[in-house]
Amino acid sequence: MVQRPALTVDRGSPVPLYFQLAEQLEAAIREGTLTPGSRLENEVQLAGRCGLSRPTVRQAIQHLVDKGLLVRKRGVGTQVVQAHVRRPIELTSLYDDLAADQRSPRTKVLELATVPAGDDLAKDLGLPPGSDVIRLRRLRLSDSEPLALLTNHLPTDIVELTVEQLEGHGLYETLRAAGVNLRIAHQTIGARGATTAEAALLDERRGVPLLTMTRTAFDDKGRAIEYGTHVYRASRYSFTLTLVER
Repeated sequence: MVQRPALTVDRGSPVPLYFQLAEQLEAAIREGTLTPGSRLENEVQLAGRCGLSRPTVRQAIQHLVDKGLLVRKRGVGTQVVQAHVRRPIELTSLYDDLAADQRSPRTKVLELATVPAGDDLAKDLGLPPGSDVIRLRRLRLSDSEPLALLTNHLPTDIVELTVEQLEGHGLYETLRAAGVNLRIAHQTIGARGATTAEAALLDERRGVPLLTMTRTAFDDKGRAIEYGTHVYRASRYSFTLTLVER
């Protein structure tokens, strides 16, 4: 749906015209006048309505694209991006966090298989090298927009998983339903560029920055339950921490 917020520019102001337009569009996004997923008028329409040149309008739009507020999509036009997901560093799943934030989490299972664990993975899960483990790869979407690629490995005797189950529920919810009580995790957060395959799945460009997270989660008996390696779109997602002075 194309939305048309009220826009005016002051040609007598020392503020550049493109910046005046960009600020008004940004205010409309922040205030909810332009809603996530809505489309802007095209450059010709915006230029005509505001009495500006197309290069000026294009510069204003690019300014907001660079700030992560707008996105250009071939065949669709310029859209307002979905709200940024801010996730606290807690022992929760992304599915649970999105649902709690009134988002609409959706999952596409890319792989569900039993594979032999390499030496490093076996060590992380406390298993003998070569032990069979469940490998689970999923694409997580928020409000129908790709957000993260999640890869998890679990010992085969923890829980029985199905594609239907995983596409309707989060992994941690499924584990809890099976009587698994997760209590602690070791977690590392980093960043790197997207590979070609990751970029295609996440609707990003190759090499764009992604947030990374690796996590080994343990139950209340100290047994390693899952080892996860996840990547998130940095343009849509961030981690938040609370720091306390000691």
